[in-house]
Amino acid sequence: MNKRDVDLVILSDVHLGTYGCHAKELLRYLKSIKPKQLLLNGDIIDVWQFSKRYWPESHMKVVRKILKFVAEGVPVTYLTGNHDEMLRKFTDFQLGSLTLTNKLSLPIGKKRAWIFHGDIFDVTMQHSKWLARLGAIGYDSLILLNSFVNWMLTKLGKEKMSLSKRIKNSIKNAVKFINDFEVTAAELAIEKGYEYVICGHIHQPEIRQIETEKGTVTYLNSGDWVENLTALEYHKGTWQIYRYHAADYPLSDLADLDADTSENDDLNGKLDIKRLLDLFKSEPAV
Repeated sequence: MNKRDVDLVILSDVHLGTYGCHAKELLRYLKSIKPKQLLLNGDIIDVWQFSKRYWPESHMKVVRKILKFVAEGVPVTYLTGNHDEMLRKFTDFQLGSLTLTNKLSLPIGKKRAWIFHGDIFDVTMQHSKWLARLGAIGYDSLILLNSFVNWMLTKLGKEKMSLSKRIKNSIKNAVKFINDFEVTAAELAIEKGYEYVICGHIHQPEIRQIETEKGTVTYLNSGDWVENLTALEYHKGTWQIYRYHAADYPLSDLADLDADTSENDDLNGKLDIKRLLDLFKSEPAV
């Protein structure tokens, strides 16, 4: 299939290594684009919930595809999040076109963007990490239940649904948290003189202008690949939220995308993610 040229692609909250991750869909998306730059804005690999018992080949293929971009010289920046916070001990690491860091100031067109995951705004994360981890386990269990519900709905000829999205949208405190998160990020970005502030973390894709007493900023969030299957794309001066739809990929293209592994042959057997993540978990934080 023909690949789309995109100046900048931003992904976050992929949560590789969990049952809720839509790795096959993400792989199809990555194989359908030709980015000039790729930003991975946190929680790409879910080290919190990583288990040797669950690391499907589709998750490994996503990692290989990202490394393929690196091998081709595409600048890839991995910004750490809370679920992959173990990587923060290696901040400012660079290998070829791959950079690992915690936050990024980036010129985009004639404007400046401040990019970070966003877990710093989460009070639960800052003061009760055990509670946040417990919540993550509960969230993953909800995703498993959702998979069963959607299987039943498909059998009945009905549309799939997202239990987690319905719960979040129905709880006033959850809606307030999202709004507070966005406004807080915007206020800090305005104080620092940025025109864009780009986050992840809350699994809520968004592009909107936020105005405060001190100025205006464009707030952007790349969403996730658990509930929304979204990414941020910047091309020829325009931002858009990409939303994955299976209908955008003809059946013939899907078969080719799912079957094609030749581009990763040079990486097969050379990357042991399981051993690497075990190392991150076992080493004491610096």
